[in-house]
Amino acid sequence: MIDHVRVNRAFWDADSDSYQAAHGAALAAAPLAWGAYRVPESELHVLGDLAGLDVLELGCGAAQWSIALAAQGVHVIGLDVSQPQLAHARRASSGQALVQASGEQVPFSSGSFDVVFCDHGALSFCDPDVIVPECARVLRPGGLLAFCCTHPLLYLTWDDPNIRQTRKLQIDYSKLGRMAFEDGTIDWALPPSAWITVLITNGFAVEDLIELQANPDASTTYGEFAPPKWAKRWPAEWIWKARRR
Repeated sequence: MIDHVRVNRAFWDADSDSYQAAHGAALAAAPLAWGAYRVPESELHVLGDLAGLDVLELGCGAAQWSIALAAQGVHVIGLDVSQPQLAHARRASSGQALVQASGEQVPFSSGSFDVVFCDHGALSFCDPDVIVPECARVLRPGGLLAFCCTHPLLYLTWDDPNIRQTRKLQIDYSKLGRMAFEDGTIDWALPPSAWITVLITNGFAVEDLIELQANPDASTTYGEFAPPKWAKRWPAEWIWKARRR
């Protein structure tokens, strides 16, 4: 198993119960919403009309998105690398289609889906040079790839020695990419030019880039990840939309 996949699976296996205890209720209360501050899909229209489409949530965690979409009649499969995370999903909905696998080795045939998406899912924790080609492979021509992940600004202003978010740049721009912090996950935080390059190289056309800022009255259970005062001034997250040519 590739090192970052092993590290990230071990992290989520160990942290799953604590994570769901902290955030599960809020995620279930607003399942069709994006990011730490739960901006509704009904406002952003990222995924569009999913009626009659085959959908894959790539890095679903406890599958709050997938379960809510399935309740609307969408044919959706949730995939995650962590068995404990999927166990939470099964307890929430015994009928939800779920698969345990890495986002870098998607166990589906080419051209199986019309939409592949995630909200802080596998696109955050997998090597873009591996997972983006996998997304292209399993998508049909014209299929949509949409993913929400951490904005580079949040990494650039993170003071790692003092474990706090700041208003000042803390690392060089060149340090973006594979980000590994002690006792945490191994993430990928690419600058926009790198995301554009990897998407275009693998046959995608970028349709939109939505930078998420918290509304003045917004609250979150992810305050340690995206402090409210910070997230109301700058984008802590962004959503990429790309279409397979």
